[in-house]
Amino acid sequence: MSGNRVKKTLVRTTLVVGLTAGLAATLQGCVLALAGAAGGGALIATDRRTVGAQTEDREIQVKALSQISSSLPDEAHVNVTVFNRRVLLTGEVPSEQDKQQAETIVRGINNVNRIINELAVQPKSSFSSRANDSYLEGRVKTALIAEKGISANDFKVVSERGNVYLMGLVTTAEGDTGGDAASRVPGVLQVVKVFQYVQPQEAQALEASAAAAASAPGAAQAAASSEPTVGAVQSATISSQPLDQQPPAPVTNSNAVHSGNPKAMQ
Repeated sequence: MSGNRVKKTLVRTTLVVGLTAGLAATLQGCVLALAGAAGGGALIATDRRTVGAQTEDREIQVKALSQISSSLPDEAHVNVTVFNRRVLLTGEVPSEQDKQQAETIVRGINNVNRIINELAVQPKSSFSSRANDSYLEGRVKTALIAEKGISANDFKVVSERGNVYLMGLVTTAEGDTGGDAASRVPGVLQVVKVFQYVQPQEAQALEASAAAAASAPGAAQAAASSEPTVGAVQSATISSQPLDQQPPAPVTNSNAVHSGNPKAMQ
């Protein structure tokens, strides 16, 4: 009887935790929707992508992940990040052939403009390495939020094996500022900029267009369902790196940018 009571208690506890997490996610979605409605659609206004581009980015990501996972061997670990129809591939694959196959798969998906293939030919990263990457992403996002002169929502952050990739529609000055901020985060080994650069006047026009779209009917619903560029900052739970007195990490531009689907370029 005692063992049965313990099992039942564990089941109930699991259900409560699951329901609590689900309720929290639902409430967060409601808060986002209300914030968009009450604040004039500020959530969409902070993303320089058009609503159409955001929708296409989600579709590209889903298709790419599905096709890559079904085509590559189990030894492959591939992450797909999409921003303004530019696809960043990170992770590890067993061979150069697998790396090229992943790129070929993405190139065949409609609306892909560019592919940044940063896949490494090596064994899968460990669980602890991926956990540390999640931690670093949170730290970099925090650093971008604290940095003056830029909007953190203009940046998408991806970390892989301690290397941080920055995406976004930014000006050259914004990109340099964001890259420098990320490079000073303890534990970051290298910052790789894969930005799509725009002129300052073009950035202002994109923001004005996003603000206009946010005021349109249904904008609050679109804001609640859209993927945030920066997102919530994760709590720092682990770190194997020193937290101070670390020199800035090197900042480079990716040299792995390739053209996407030719039809999407027309």
